[in-house]
Amino acid sequence: MSYFGTDGIRGAFGEFPITPDFLLRLGYATGQVLLAQNKGKRPSVVIGKDTRISGYVIESALQAGFNSAGVDVHLLGPLPTPAIAHLARSFHADMGVVISASHNPYGDNGVKFFSSEGKKISDNTQSAINAKLDEMIHGDSLSRLTDYPTELGKSYRIDDAKGRYIEYCKGSFPYQYDLSGLTIVIDCANGAGYSVAPRVLRELGATVIAYANEPNGTNINDNCGSTHPETLQKLVLEHKADLGIALDGDGDRIVMVDERGQVLDGDSILYVLTNGADEKPAGVVGTLMSNMALENFLKNQGINFIRAKVGDRYVMQELEKYGYVIGGESSGHILCLDKSRTGDAIVAGLQVLAILVKKGGKLSDLTKGYTPYPQTLINVRLSQMKDPNDNEVLQQEFTKAKEQLGDTGRLLIRKSGTEPVIRVMVEAQDGHLAKRLAEALADKVKAVLG
Repeated sequence: MSYFGTDGIRGAFGEFPITPDFLLRLGYATGQVLLAQNKGKRPSVVIGKDTRISGYVIESALQAGFNSAGVDVHLLGPLPTPAIAHLARSFHADMGVVISASHNPYGDNGVKFFSSEGKKISDNTQSAINAKLDEMIHGDSLSRLTDYPTELGKSYRIDDAKGRYIEYCKGSFPYQYDLSGLTIVIDCANGAGYSVAPRVLRELGATVIAYANEPNGTNINDNCGSTHPETLQKLVLEHKADLGIALDGDGDRIVMVDERGQVLDGDSILYVLTNGADEKPAGVVGTLMSNMALENFLKNQGINFIRAKVGDRYVMQELEKYGYVIGGESSGHILCLDKSRTGDAIVAGLQVLAILVKKGGKLSDLTKGYTPYPQTLINVRLSQMKDPNDNEVLQQEFTKAKEQLGDTGRLLIRKSGTEPVIRVMVEAQDGHLAKRLAEALADKVKAVLG
């Protein structure tokens, strides 16, 4: 079986596979793969986490597994996912390990891996880890851990990891500009960016109003962060701020709010980054969820637009395939490959701010000319995952909806890669039609699949 979803291994803590015994095996199996790849040279990994209380347990289990396999471990503490990807490169580590469930509730957690280049691990490496796990779980279990190598790995705690990442983020902002005169609300989601994000903005000169920056282990993403932009909208208007930035739990997604309280999702941010660029990019990569209005704008500008499968690893694959540097998801994963090797909320936000400072005016000015088509997305939670595309009754309903939309909209039905949820998305120039069709199809999926 495959233990990996679209973004690593994720689930409810205490339930397989997010259990201490499995995670111990995961560390050991991954260490064995690294040893084989290194051909005898001792590997090293960096491990970071978000602010979930279960991260302590997972960190210890992974650390023990890696050390048992003869792998050195560098512990970074709570840091955004992109920070760990960056520090894997900076430390010349063989792998970066992130303990996080991103935007999920605090009861969930997970593990995802980055290569020595700061990118998601290859499919081949993932398959090799998966095979080792299968061998351990269906073989002689933990008894395999008694066959220790002659030298165990060591562990180190990196005290200046936070400062290194802050300087890296600041270095992505043009040196000739600063943020003085801007008042920015930053919603840290009580997550991994709670400390570094406000500091980056302050050190670049902004007046910063920090919110949800006091994690307690259980309040991550709790009515805050990029999945709850209504909180940020309210704060920007209350404080008469110039703009707001919201991160998700692990700091790789961004949503922004302009001075009027209007939300800029990932599609709007891609519009700003391409429309405000000194040189127009040859192409942009979005996903199946990207708004048709973004696609039409880019095509009218002579900019190629590629739709990848949902997931930032697939956006990255398409960017590398075509040699493009800008891509992202409407959910807020933004990749600027001339600045970072993975989706980075802080770095992406700084690129928008650089355009704002250069051009002057308000953030709302940067989105003029872009009006997204109304889009209704409904998440249908099932008792267990089933594929709606395998159901003949539902297929007939989907066909009828597509015929009704014609050339004026899109229908997308897809499974979540991390939880038993079917995402029903309808997009149309007629917002009422999009809402009506999405609600009807969501009700039908729930009725048929449970």
